[in-house]
Amino acid sequence: MKQLKTSDALLVRRYVEGDEQALDILINRYRHKLYGYILSRVKNKDVAEDIFQDTFIKIIHTLKEGRYSEEGKFGSWLMRIAHNLIIDHFRREKRSRLSRDTADFNLLATLTDNKPAETQLIRSQTVEKMREFIERLPEEQKTVLKMRIYDEIPFKEIAEHQNISINTALGRMRYAILNLRKMIKKENPF
Repeated sequence: MKQLKTSDALLVRRYVEGDEQALDILINRYRHKLYGYILSRVKNKDVAEDIFQDTFIKIIHTLKEGRYSEEGKFGSWLMRIAHNLIIDHFRREKRSRLSRDTADFNLLATLTDNKPAETQLIRSQTVEKMREFIERLPEEQKTVLKMRIYDEIPFKEIAEHQNISINTALGRMRYAILNLRKMIKKENPF
């Protein structure tokens, strides 16, 4: 019963000092909340279990390497790590889907598609040029734009992930769009 009242900070300290049981207490303390959060985001039990395990593996490595700082609450830190791993999962999934789509592309599919080949070529060139423009944006603007457009992450979550205010996230998106418009107008690629 005394273990339930032990603070997270003390359990972390005990684990770092070699008490493996302290980590078990922390895992049991946050197991349901963390797993529920992950599952609600990924909607797949196998993926949720993998991310759950990866979260604790990352925590163990960080604690063992002495890189954990007791600035905030352990529970918040744990959830932030899980959140970042969820974002990474969706990015990998999206990249995998894009590479499959590209690998499946062939001339026969282009010819049998209802859209003229010329239209498809123009569209693919336009997409490629926009990707080039996006890569030329300042890093902060590019990050927010990619998270919002490609990963479809709400601005509130972008702000939390980037450790900035929601207004800063919105501002970075606004400036990214303005900069893209300037590049398009200046270079007139379309």
